[in-house]
Amino acid sequence: MEHNMILETPRLILRKISTGDYQGISRILQDAEVMYAWGHAFSDQEVTAWINENIMRYERDGYSYWAVIEKSSGQLIGVCGIIAESADNEDYVGIGYIFNKAFWHQGLAFESANACKSYALHTLKIPELTAQIIPENFSSRNLAEKLDMSVMKQFNRLYRGKLVPHILYGCSK
Repeated sequence: MEHNMILETPRLILRKISTGDYQGISRILQDAEVMYAWGHAFSDQEVTAWINENIMRYERDGYSYWAVIEKSSGQLIGVCGIIAESADNEDYVGIGYIFNKAFWHQGLAFESANACKSYALHTLKIPELTAQIIPENFSSRNLAEKLDMSVMKQFNRLYRGKLVPHILYGCSK
């Protein structure tokens, strides 16, 4: 068992991200189709900064995005985790998931996100879990609804100098 392992599901292992994951993570974050909700694919520098930010959050918060490893191949196929974030100047603990598009529509994002939800609510005793999703990201909205999350409100999030509409989903134990 990997010492950085956080969670295990029937098909997946979720473990802490390390700088050695650069290649697998860049395949995801540098794919414009995967990153359309962000409005851009990440540069090499942005991928490195993103990895470092997650490593820092493990120290600060005790959680962040984790690497999602497919057990059968040992391959990094996505990132999923719980993230301290804010919406409308209020602090929340959110759930996030970004998957390599070769692994879309196989229930893997749900499998990992559901494990993260359970971990957040039951192990970490976080009272409420949220998800911030752009309105046109129907796959992500469907996943939030499958996780028994419901719409709390709409808000605008400042991202790269622009206000971007988001829907805030939430659930509690």
